[in-house]
Amino acid sequence: QVQLVESGGGLVQSGGSLRLSCAASGETFNTDTMGWFRQAPGKQRELVATITNDGSTNYAVSVKGRFTISRDNVKNLVYLQMNSLKPEDAAVYYCAAKRIYRIIYDYWGQGTQVTVSS
Repeated sequence: QVQLVESGGGLVQSGGSLRLSCAASGETFNTDTMGWFRQAPGKQRELVATITNDGSTNYAVSVKGRFTISRDNVKNLVYLQMNSLKPEDAAVYYCAAKRIYRIIYDYWGQGTQVTVSS
C-alpha cells in the first residue's frame, strides 16, 4: 500500500501562485508515474499533470506553460507549481500514484482545496 498526503492548497488571487506538495509513504518502490488531478464542483475529475520516475512530464492543455510538476525520488515528494492562476483553476487537487505496469491510478490522496479569487 501507498499513502499519499497533499498539502499547500489555499486561497490565492487571480494571477497568483501556489505550490502543492504530495508526500508518499509505504510501498513507493512499486510505483512509477505520479499525477495531479483536480475536480471542481459539478465537474468530472480531470488530469492536470503527470511525471514518470525518470522525470518525463505531461500536462493538460489548460495548464501547460503555467503549471510545473516535479518530483524528489529520494524524499518521495511530488510537487505542482501553479503560476498565473485563474478562477477556473479552482478545484480540489488530488495526488495519485500508479503501480508499475498498471494503466489506472491505484492510490489517491485526500485532496487539497485550491480557491482562486477574481
